[in-house]
Amino acid sequence: MTGVEALYAHLGTGATTVCWAWAVVRRDGVMFGFTDHDCDLSFDGMVFKASSGLSASALLQTTGLAIDNSEAVGALSDASVTEADIMAGRFDGAEVQAWQVNWADPGARVLQFRGTFGQLTRSSGQFHAELRGLTEALNQPQGMIYQTSCSAILGDAGCGFDLTRAGYFAELAVEQVWDARVFQFGDLTGFDDRWFERGRLVVVSGAAAGLVGVVKNDRLSDPGRMVELWQPLGAEIVVGDRIRLEAGCDKLAATCQMKFHNFLNFRGFPDIPGADWLMSYPTRAGVNDGGSLT
Repeated sequence: MTGVEALYAHLGTGATTVCWAWAVVRRDGVMFGFTDHDCDLSFDGMVFKASSGLSASALLQTTGLAIDNSEAVGALSDASVTEADIMAGRFDGAEVQAWQVNWADPGARVLQFRGTFGQLTRSSGQFHAELRGLTEALNQPQGMIYQTSCSAILGDAGCGFDLTRAGYFAELAVEQVWDARVFQFGDLTGFDDRWFERGRLVVVSGAAAGLVGVVKNDRLSDPGRMVELWQPLGAEIVVGDRIRLEAGCDKLAATCQMKFHNFLNFRGFPDIPGADWLMSYPTRAGVNDGGSLT
């Protein structure tokens, strides 16, 4: 008898000993197990802790593409989910699985939900996590976009550029930092001005390890190099922490060709007519042969 059959047979007895068990896997690989039972459970080599107080509203799953009306609620504690981790975005997009389990016989269980965390909020010592089912991935725009700029993300499968190539990244220690957003380096002059603009800053070590910021400004000046992020990192970063800076791309054809030498993989349409050309009309004066109007 399978675990699902065993659980259904147990439910058919009328006197049940069932609970919920949740497995949460963050994008950095850290795993958490929770249960709403009053004792810890173990199966599949994982411990589901009862001390976390994680619970869920009734699972309402539909056949459409709308977000399922499901929510997980848990207590903020140092032993499991912390407020600092939520603020740092470490649980954003975490994978979630939920089982209905016979706590007297954990082998009798059925997987009831699989998806990801959506919007997370915190209040009064608790966190509330929206649960998004597998159909959420089908609700994303697909296909090519006809535009002059590139639709690929630098380094992804469509772009194909290797960001580990020499000259396109720098790994170094933090020298000066303000508000976890503005960084200054005295010895980072081997790259052109604005080389890292629109690129990524990845924290390698320290309390903010694993967090990623997008570079807003990258300027060379007399004191050295100033790198500013669009928004502060979600955790404290201090002098001495290791970071990695990756070259940025403005998605223009000239940048792809001259900076990255990757024009064969350019995913834009640089010669597509602009709105001025599309709205033009025949006139007696001037050249009206479909060429550039500038």
